[in-house]
Amino acid sequence: MAPEENAGTDLLLQSFERRFLAARTLRSFPWQNLAAKLRDSSDSELLRDILQKTVRHPVCVKHPPSVKYARCFLSELIKKPSGGSVTLSESTAIISHGTTRLVTWDTALYLAEWAIENPAAFINRTVLELGSGASLTGLAICKMCRPRAYIFSNPHSRVLEQLQGNVLLNGLSLEADITANLDSPRVTVAQLDWDVATVHQLPAFQPDVVIAADLLYCPEAIVSLVGVLWRLAACQEYKRAPEVYVAFTVRNLETCQLFTTELGRAGIRWEAEAHHDQKLFPYREHLEMAMLNLTL
Repeated sequence: MAPEENAGTDLLLQSFERRFLAARTLRSFPWQNLAAKLRDSSDSELLRDILQKTVRHPVCVKHPPSVKYARCFLSELIKKPSGGSVTLSESTAIISHGTTRLVTWDTALYLAEWAIENPAAFINRTVLELGSGASLTGLAICKMCRPRAYIFSNPHSRVLEQLQGNVLLNGLSLEADITANLDSPRVTVAQLDWDVATVHQLPAFQPDVVIAADLLYCPEAIVSLVGVLWRLAACQEYKRAPEVYVAFTVRNLETCQLFTTELGRAGIRWEAEAHHDQKLFPYREHLEMAMLNLTL
């Protein structure tokens, strides 16, 4: 980068830092300058640097701004590389229409945060999300991490309806839409029942990356999840197996141990991803989050 470009970037970062620490109104931030910088530059670190100067600034870590201010700032920031904020329609009830997947759980925020910090894991790749919920994680990846294709999946018809609505609400097009923006990822909403899906059905997805959030809630779900992961590996005989990232809240150590035990029985190796030192999204402080990288 030329010296004058470096100087311009430094001034932009300084402007964001000062305004955020002073809790200035969002209208006062140099959003247009940021959008122009992102259009004219291939500097993929700029958004990460802005996060370090704002929500991840040491002062904000020690004395966090209000949840509302942080959410509004992040919503505005996410518009710049993508052209639109992430807007969700979700249920206010924990259980609705017989499912818990109509709300955004904290682990979905945790996984979205990791994805934003690690975009290289998704750029120009096909991503399959198992057990998609209210869609926040997938929408964040579609808008911030430039995947080639993204597949939301869930066995529940009510969740699929909400997923389709949220995809369209955020300016993304479903794959069958002939008016789809070629600069956006191909988005699919698929009904996928882990216990029914076979090695003959799964190859149609052809994922490079598989993700899942907050699915270790009972022994039956764990056995089903490991089963579908094993079948995904089995149908990749002539293709490299996908990378798999499973994020979860550690609510019960026995449940977590059951997951790793079942992975071992299926011959699936795993390693823990490093914890986030600082978070981008507001979620409950007392929860212990974890994420495993699986090798199918």
